[in-house]
Amino acid sequence: MFTQISKFFCRFPTVCLLAVVCSPQFAYAQTVNPDEPWNWPEEYVLSQVNQVRAGRDLTPDSWPGDARVAVLLSYDVDNETIQGLRTGEINIGPLSQGQYGSRVALPRIVSLMNEENIPATFFFPAWSLKIAPEQADVILSSGLHEIGVHGWIHELNTVLDGETEERLLRLAMDTIEEITGIQPVGYRAPSWNHSPNTLNIVRELGFLYESSLMHDDRPYELLQNGEATGVVELPVEWILDDAPLFNPLGARYMNPRDVMQVWIDEFDAAWEEGTMFLLTMHPHVIGHRSRMVALEGLIDHIKAKGDVWFGTHEQAARWVRQQAGMD
Repeated sequence: MFTQISKFFCRFPTVCLLAVVCSPQFAYAQTVNPDEPWNWPEEYVLSQVNQVRAGRDLTPDSWPGDARVAVLLSYDVDNETIQGLRTGEINIGPLSQGQYGSRVALPRIVSLMNEENIPATFFFPAWSLKIAPEQADVILSSGLHEIGVHGWIHELNTVLDGETEERLLRLAMDTIEEITGIQPVGYRAPSWNHSPNTLNIVRELGFLYESSLMHDDRPYELLQNGEATGVVELPVEWILDDAPLFNPLGARYMNPRDVMQVWIDEFDAAWEEGTMFLLTMHPHVIGHRSRMVALEGLIDHIKAKGDVWFGTHEQAARWVRQQAGMD
């Protein structure tokens, strides 16, 4: 019921509606005005907040090899999908920037990961892989890396109805498996957001882990309406994303060496806490020569610190599930 109300809000944001609010003792009906959240009943506010929440901390006592901290490097391989395809705004210049991701940046990044013997996870909108399927061989030939799902065409999943969102995700999974020969087990939502239906779909499709939300710095189990789901969340964070801070056309642009220091500080804190450091990058962003300096410097710092385990998201999810007795 509350999910249906949320979907109604998304489609008709200015309409007052009749919300049924349930408590253990009784249920009653009350008008809820979406434009006056200060007048919402307590039960309704809690129902919205509790749709998807963080459950138990899944940080293990130690990581593989008795390491103190886990380092998970991930790449959202958006390429042309984020340069106009998802919105239908087709322009040659932005599309050329997208092809740079597959043509130049991805081989450069994978070469570095292979040279450093660092496993990484590459999340694809299916169309990004369909346009340049040779990317799969570049990534998988070493046997180190993982490919996960990042939607169909980097669609705005939060504005889709549940049936369409599920259809596109199933299509994305099937397409990626057809190209790679491997069934993906990890999901990262386009734009790092959930619709009211996303977690239900993720659970229905049997994903091992999810990596789109920001409840914590550590791995944790997702709750849905207050109940444990068995889904491992490997959280992301905009501080630990290259795209916002490296946009030369935006007001937030930072020098790559300054960004490197932010990431180093985040890693050092994760090392002190004995938890996890997860970094999200985009080949068409980080893969430029001057920006690779930031990634290379970060890796040098991490390796010099020591007591670190590098893993794919799949490996990390399986480890924390095992250590938490979830399997």
